[in-house]
Amino acid sequence: MKARHIGRRQFIQYASAGVALAGSSNKATWGADATAVPQSKGVADSITSQTDVLVVGGGTAGTIAALQSARAGARTLVIERGSQLGGTMTTGGVSFPGLFDAWGKQVIAGIGWELVKESVELDGGRLPDFSKVPNHHWMNQVHVNPFLYPILAEEKCEQAGVEIAYYEFPQSIARTTDGWQVECAGFGTRRRVFCKQIIDCTGGAQVVGMLNLPRFREEETQPGSMLFLLGQANNPGRGHGAPLSPLGIQHYVHGADSSNSRTVTAANLSGRRNVLAIIRQEKQRLMHLQPETSFRESYRIHGETVITVDDYVSGRLFEDAVCYAFYPVDLHTRRGVRPQPLTRGTVPTVPLSALAPKGSRDILVAGRCVSSDRSANSGLRVQASCMAMGQAAGAAAALAAEKNITPLKLPLKDIREILTKHGAIVPTA
Repeated sequence: MKARHIGRRQFIQYASAGVALAGSSNKATWGADATAVPQSKGVADSITSQTDVLVVGGGTAGTIAALQSARAGARTLVIERGSQLGGTMTTGGVSFPGLFDAWGKQVIAGIGWELVKESVELDGGRLPDFSKVPNHHWMNQVHVNPFLYPILAEEKCEQAGVEIAYYEFPQSIARTTDGWQVECAGFGTRRRVFCKQIIDCTGGAQVVGMLNLPRFREEETQPGSMLFLLGQANNPGRGHGAPLSPLGIQHYVHGADSSNSRTVTAANLSGRRNVLAIIRQEKQRLMHLQPETSFRESYRIHGETVITVDDYVSGRLFEDAVCYAFYPVDLHTRRGVRPQPLTRGTVPTVPLSALAPKGSRDILVAGRCVSSDRSANSGLRVQASCMAMGQAAGAAAALAAEKNITPLKLPLKDIREILTKHGAIVPTA
């Protein structure tokens, strides 16, 4: 793709065109329709949303869950506390999702792969050859532009009919006769949501915790990562052949905990403080810094099924398997990480019952808070697997909302049929 450089005069022209659009109904030279921005009243507006499926968290899993739910015909709302979709892959900067392949063939496809593939193609990048088994797992990572991915995801949400609410998060949740009432808040906004199904994609099962459903975590979590680049311009989506971020440097943030705003604040302050120390030590220019720590570990649910490391490394085929996962056991500690590759031919599966909190109804999770022990979770938490779980949860929630039953009561063949229709690869005996 040929680079396009915008000079100062062009910049001023585009800026002037943007200013003119604010008060004009004419189309911009870029082809977009001008829209009026509503003026703030200075007080919180109260909004009521009636939807079938509420997805809480618009990260790696949540984006795909929302798209699958809407494409399956459900009215879908996604609530995201931040300013964009993608989570760890965009805001966190781990913009090399994987792994979509195992042992010479693709094992994860569907909506997540559609979005990743289109991001790479639109950015003029290249995709790995999945027919070749690499010497090291990271060689088949797909590198995406973390600035392009979220706006492409927003376009797909708009096309599917997904409503997005940024800067909001649930404050309380209560049962109703036919689902849930969720009170959400953002600055200047109070939103009451009535929905039939909830998908918790917060990464730390925060909705599950609000409902006092079982979840757990170890006292010490894996370190998070603060990603930055020194000395040269950032070139997103173009890093190849290295196990670290294409952004350049990965700095461990020990004790990183995404459980609440206080612990996230502490992790971000610690990461930025250490980056500043590195800049002073190395005496180089800081060219790029992610706005937020990327987290590896938080709470996991105790689900109807708990995926153990033995299940994972043996490639157990669960009776209610809805997707594959593939990655080494990848537990990060203060001493670093030594990935433990899976035995050749082994491809783990994820059961629907590991996405359902034990004793619950009308709620699923997707992403790294999947019901699993710590070692199994260190492999399950990567983006491609989280996308596959998100799509499975989105399909089940949409179907459950349509039939007015809880997801685990659905015929598995119906869920698998939706997933297959939308391009997913479903485990079979």
